[in-house]
Amino acid sequence: MIFVSDIAIFVLKRDVKLQLTNLGDTLSVDGDADAVVEARIRIGWNKFRQLLQLLTNRDISLIRRGRLYSSCVRSSMLHRSETWPVRKENEVALQRAEMRMVRWMCNVKVNDRVPSKELRERLGIDYIILILQYNRLRWYGHVLRKEDTDWVKKCMEYEVVGFRPRG
Repeated sequence: MIFVSDIAIFVLKRDVKLQLTNLGDTLSVDGDADAVVEARIRIGWNKFRQLLQLLTNRDISLIRRGRLYSSCVRSSMLHRSETWPVRKENEVALQRAEMRMVRWMCNVKVNDRVPSKELRERLGIDYIILILQYNRLRWYGHVLRKEDTDWVKKCMEYEVVGFRPRG
């Protein structure tokens, strides 16, 4: 017979990082979304490479390239991001990946010292973090409009009994 405490001790001794998989998204037991963000960035790069000839074509205006990027690459990077427990490191990783793609589309090197804001204006796109926040707020609105008997809304309104230790 195995007890839960035995499993926890085994995990601590082996330094195994447990992960939960929900519909393709992998969240760690620690509550972070590092694996999901890395996977989504990888998917975004794959989409970018598939569309590379269009995204770097100088015959296509920068605004159209920006729209193509937003609808295909960025949407695949932020797919199901509404429920990610995003930390600052995840935001930085998403911003870094996006800016590398933006600079590639605009044919601008880092040494050219062109501000990121200017490149975004050329392409007509917003910051990826703003889009992430927008998606989360839109999902939150959906949850608020759900019936009171829905399990998602019940989870939001759930109050844990007891005290939380300091720290």
